[in-house]
Amino acid sequence: LDGPVHESGRPTLAFGNRGIAQETLTVFGPRNPLHSGHFGNYVPNPAMRLAQLLATMKDDDGRVLIPGYYDGVELTPADREILVATGDDEVSLRKRLGIARAEKVGDSYQLAMQYPSLNVRGMASAAVGDKAANVLPDTAVAELDMRTTPQTDGRRLYALIREHIERQGYHLVDGLPSDGERARYDKLARFQLGEVQTAQRVPMDAAVGRWALQALRSPTGPAPQVEPVRIRMMGGTLPTDILVDALHLPFVLVPTVNADNNQHARDENLRIGNFITGTETVYSL
Repeated sequence: LDGPVHESGRPTLAFGNRGIAQETLTVFGPRNPLHSGHFGNYVPNPAMRLAQLLATMKDDDGRVLIPGYYDGVELTPADREILVATGDDEVSLRKRLGIARAEKVGDSYQLAMQYPSLNVRGMASAAVGDKAANVLPDTAVAELDMRTTPQTDGRRLYALIREHIERQGYHLVDGLPSDGERARYDKLARFQLGEVQTAQRVPMDAAVGRWALQALRSPTGPAPQVEPVRIRMMGGTLPTDILVDALHLPFVLVPTVNADNNQHARDENLRIGNFITGTETVYSL
């Protein structure tokens, strides 16, 4: 019962979800932060190097440039018909999100969710605002997450990115670089793999999906006069891999919260109307 309903607010079923793999990328500079006046133009800045390194990973249209990243993702004509049938209003979606154009991994929102993503979820180096100082930082850190698909394992994608970083001239270390490594290698970085959850998907004609669709269409459903939306794969990640591994059963996702709930961000919210329709959904199931 996790995740947002379709942008239109119609009752929603989702038949899969992307997985996730999280990584921490640290680029090392001098041993300690340095005075930017005394050492600017002489000591390489790790924040600048991190920005340059990340820029080699994606093009201006948002497509990952690392060879093999999208390998294995194949969509049949029937799959694409399912994505179109979702009926997204792309213009309205971009307006709500506050963007002029979408990235070009797919030609629609639903198509984009069928491919693995590469996201910078946070960056840090020295300080900003009132705490900013005229320093050349000693490290720069980027926290990454990849949303994966059933065909693109997170550990394989991590290995591809690791190889790409090394091709950019970086020597990767497991901890803090030693004095010997600092003297020998111009570019030093650490790339650590964190949590990994695998993507899961079931056929859209699965029995559990037909049962849930009947429940949403029933007189006690949240909107019996409206045909529910069926989504091939939700963009977010749920612990379905743990449940499937343990129970060996198919699943269907029945989201109930509003699409504009600001999930994982400031002012995360639940619309009261969705509390009511969500209750009706659970009762109908």
